Amino acid sequence: MKIRAALAALLATGLVALAQAAEPVVIKFSHVVADDTPKGKGAARFKELAEQYTQGAVKVEVYANSTLYKDKEEMEALQLGAVQMIAPSLAKFGPLGVKTFEVFDLPYIFDTAADLHKVTAGPLGKKMLASLEPKGIKGLAFWDNGFKSFSANRPLRAPADFKGLKLRIQSSKVLEAQMRALGALPQVMAFSEVYQALQTGVVDGTENPHSNLYTQKMHEVQKHVTLSDHGYLGYGVITNRKFWEGLDPTLRGQLEKALADATEFANGIAQEENQKAIDAVRASGKTEVYALTADERKALKKALLPVHEEMASRIGKETIEAVYQETGFDPSKF
Repeated sequence: MKIRAALAALLATGLVALAQAAEPVVIKFSHVVADDTPKGKGAARFKELAEQYTQGAVKVEVYANSTLYKDKEEMEALQLGAVQMIAPSLAKFGPLGVKTFEVFDLPYIFDTAADLHKVTAGPLGKKMLASLEPKGIKGLAFWDNGFKSFSANRPLRAPADFKGLKLRIQSSKVLEAQMRALGALPQVMAFSEVYQALQTGVVDGTENPHSNLYTQKMHEVQKHVTLSDHGYLGYGVITNRKFWEGLDPTLRGQLEKALADATEFANGIAQEENQKAIDAVRASGKTEVYALTADERKALKKALLPVHEEMASRIGKETIEAVYQETGFDPSKF
């Protein structure tokens, strides 16, 4: 009996040593914004929790601010398995042929964060994430940045104020239609190039949640910001499907818990972080921040709502109507 016990102890010691000697699973998490944005802080929290919950069996390497891949390169790198996790803006799924995600780009489709979360945290959001699987992508979560404001070097208070302005957008047919509805000229440009383009006058303005505007220092080269809350910018946290499904089930479960907790954290701080950012923009004295009146907001919304109908054939009328149903939005009232 003593010999058996000794052998069992020796075997257990050997297994522990073998487990300790095993190389950790490395997850490279690439994103294009700064560390001190909601997405940047969410990625940092996921790293912390993933390494904690797996007791070091997973190592997460976070690459912020396009240090690993630019936003145009990230998706291909993920599909090829060169990077294991990214969190692109939802508009990035359109070029893959999954155009339903472009519903999030429609102007004024969400009035509040609560309306938004009825979609992202509900059955419709889960269905949309699952639609990525045929593309070799596993959709894991939605992360908020926040609602967007317009910026330019002249005041933007009425639809007529946008006429002729070259406004930067990320690649999105919906956002192109949005800018054209205002008489502006949409300019597709990588996020990492925007500051210099604004500084040199290549573009006249842009749209961003406040945290992106501030952390990228765009307010230093924009004289006016309008608190329009006209659109939402969020991200899909995604991974290479083959990589994810090839993980040990126990390890995958631990990572799913880490991601769920990181998602709650990231979405919980988004509004606070954006408020801090716009307060800092005001305090800088470099940019005038203007809040639309109720009538001005209504006029802007009226000018932009035709984009919903225009993009229905692209996004899918049924998807747009499903969002309307979830949020109680009625376009006929405007």
